Amino acid sequence: MPTALDDRDIRILQILSEEGRISKSDLARRVNLSATPCWERLKRLEQQGLIRGYRAEIALAKIAPHVTIFVVAELESHRTADFQQFERAVSLREEIVSCWAIGGGFDYLLQIITSDINAYQRLIDALLAAHVGLKRYFTYIVTKDVKSGGAPPFDQLLPGQEN
Repeated sequence: MPTALDDRDIRILQILSEEGRISKSDLARRVNLSATPCWERLKRLEQQGLIRGYRAEIALAKIAPHVTIFVVAELESHRTADFQQFERAVSLREEIVSCWAIGGGFDYLLQIITSDINAYQRLIDALLAAHVGLKRYFTYIVTKDVKSGGAPPFDQLLPGQEN
């Protein structure tokens, strides 16, 4: 069940999703609140789990060579224990930066960042050798970042809200 939010809560979330480093005073000004009530709302949104964290978008290509790979994976068996085993294995690998359980023919979509294709292949080999239930997988190598890390489309997700 979605959490009930008013227009100011939604505006706070929208601003933070676009500008995570905004100062609390600027945030308060932009949502037309004084600092203390804005801070209280922000803390409430964090405590409710609506704000899961604050991160920087890193220009990784300027730091180190790397490859981003998406993998769709199918498990051998679909028992709860098999899903849990695979998810535990995935959570232990820092190269797997995101993993989503999906519907539509495959079980998971993974986003992987490694130094090169050989490092990616070593990761896959290690997962296969660990017998974590991986039946088959398909690899998609990112050749160009066209759009990523965008803010959620609040206006489309919450019709009738005026932000």
